[in-house]
Amino acid sequence: MNYIHALFLTAAIILAVSCSTARKAKYLKTDSTQVILDLPNKADFVPDSVQDLKKVYHDTLKVLDENGKNIFIMKAVMDSTTGEMVAMDTIKAAIVTSRFRNIAERKGKVDLKFQIIVPKEMLDKAWRIEIDPDMYILGDTLRQEPIFITGDRFRQKQLKGYEQYQKFITSISKDSTRFINKNQLEIFLKRNFPETYKFKTDTSYLTDLDYENYFGVKVKDAVEHYTNNYVIRRNQIKKDRSSKVFKKMIPVPIEKTVKLDSVVNDSYNDIVYDYTATVNTRPQLKKVEIVLSGIILQQGKKVYTIPKTKPMVFFISSLSNFTKDITKYMTEIRYRKAEANMTCRIDFALGKDKIDPDLGNNKAQIKTIKNGLVDLLDNKTYDIDSIVVTASCSPESSFARNAELAKLRSKSVTDYFGTFIKHSSDSIKASVGMEIGLDGKMRGIKIYDIKMISKSVPENWTELDNLVQTDSKFSEEDKESYQRYARIKNLDSRDARMYKETYYKYMKEKLFPQLRTVNFNFQLHRKGMVKDTVHTTVIDTVYMNGLQALKDRDYERAIALLTPYQDINTAVAYLAMDRNLSAKNILEKVKPEPDVQYMLAILYSRMGEVNKAVQFYLDACRGDKSYISKGNLDPEISVLIKKYGLNKEN
Repeated sequence: MNYIHALFLTAAIILAVSCSTARKAKYLKTDSTQVILDLPNKADFVPDSVQDLKKVYHDTLKVLDENGKNIFIMKAVMDSTTGEMVAMDTIKAAIVTSRFRNIAERKGKVDLKFQIIVPKEMLDKAWRIEIDPDMYILGDTLRQEPIFITGDRFRQKQLKGYEQYQKFITSISKDSTRFINKNQLEIFLKRNFPETYKFKTDTSYLTDLDYENYFGVKVKDAVEHYTNNYVIRRNQIKKDRSSKVFKKMIPVPIEKTVKLDSVVNDSYNDIVYDYTATVNTRPQLKKVEIVLSGIILQQGKKVYTIPKTKPMVFFISSLSNFTKDITKYMTEIRYRKAEANMTCRIDFALGKDKIDPDLGNNKAQIKTIKNGLVDLLDNKTYDIDSIVVTASCSPESSFARNAELAKLRSKSVTDYFGTFIKHSSDSIKASVGMEIGLDGKMRGIKIYDIKMISKSVPENWTELDNLVQTDSKFSEEDKESYQRYARIKNLDSRDARMYKETYYKYMKEKLFPQLRTVNFNFQLHRKGMVKDTVHTTVIDTVYMNGLQALKDRDYERAIALLTPYQDINTAVAYLAMDRNLSAKNILEKVKPEPDVQYMLAILYSRMGEVNKAVQFYLDACRGDKSYISKGNLDPEISVLIKKYGLNKEN
């Protein structure tokens, strides 16, 4: 066959194929053929979609996008069992004819599994079929990842376009030295700039070389003279046109983000693709609808619009429906017992233990103590159990004498103020007469006998240590001296040794009087209170936020907020996130109502304890007949119903 005959024969074949493709497009427009949306058979969904293959092979391609970056594509689909990409041509699966399915939400997600069936009448080697699944959720339309069925001739043209574009990209120079006539430039430099020319083979770093010859010509001028600006402009034009060239050479690019891009070599069989779309659940989400639409392309042009399919409806069963509307109030820990302290300085005459109101500042100090006692006696929250009076002395005398004197002074103070308390209690009781208890009832005032306890500190060296260290009158040298004496264990020897130091007189006059103090420690308890915990009328916002998170199906947040409470709603959150042991520890302790029994049935079914699962499910159905039909919505229960034929009598 000569060249002319071969050329005519090739043209005739192309024309025949083109006419055949055109007739097929016209046929689709007049016929009712369309993409079909169906549900896979649950039992056959995974095995058939992976095992029933005519041909299994890897076909990975590397192409460039319009920005010159690599795209890796593979003729593959994800195996829904292993999560791995399995290369394949045509996917086969069993087909059922139902337009709805009940599915269960788990861990805040649902997997919508459906089949996209492309009839063989739509297949053509010169076409690419683009199918777009649209998901309708609570009034929103969410476009899912498309699937492409690409004819092998269509793909060959795509790859030819990428190949041509690659050549075009390669022709764009990135090396600026390619625009210079290097041979002529070297000759010129060698003759006129020998010093510069020597650096041709020298790798040392040079800065601002600007040699000039006798005629005033610079190296920079020479480089510009031998640079071909026309070539530079032409190269830049190519860069600027790269985007347009890409669109011209590749009218239909190979997409990066698709669910499947499968190449077909024949059109003798329908194509069935098992599609899985994962949805994060939302509040009030009870159903999701899936609708398919798409187009058929040939040489970058649309030859057919695929009409929308009838919607497929998925009804969603959520464990959040078990949420209990519980209002919790704050529980405060109010300790029944309390303490109050008061430190006052009461002066005593040297060696005396009786209180003299007229001595020093005693009158003001005594008044302060009495006012504090009256406030506590008249307190609406607390009653006084006991008062511990601790008196202390300064170290002028012997330790034995100070110990005896401190005890006597402490007793003197307790007797003095004990008498005052008795008279004050009588007057408060007479003037008030009645009080309101924690239960809101009126009752008579009862003034308890208040125990006065005497304690003493013979010599208050601890306080003296603090006073010395914070007193600016003491030099660092004096403080070090004091610390040396303070390490002497015998207190009488300690005082005697310090007596010789110049700072002792200052301590005796200014610091020792501050050691002669009386400390009052009041042991109190809350009126009418027996326990330390009190339930308030303040709503527990943490719990209520956790409850709302559970209703919103934000289970991670619900668990974080509800875990401290360990109640039925905490168990629902645990169960929704598959934390079965944590849910079990709660559900087995609460009242066995039908909803609790149903959740336990789900829990034990997950854990493989079939007997318990069946028993709890049947118990739930006896208590609430609605669980008979609800069991078909939850996969953990539906498998038991089918296997053991449960509730057949209903």
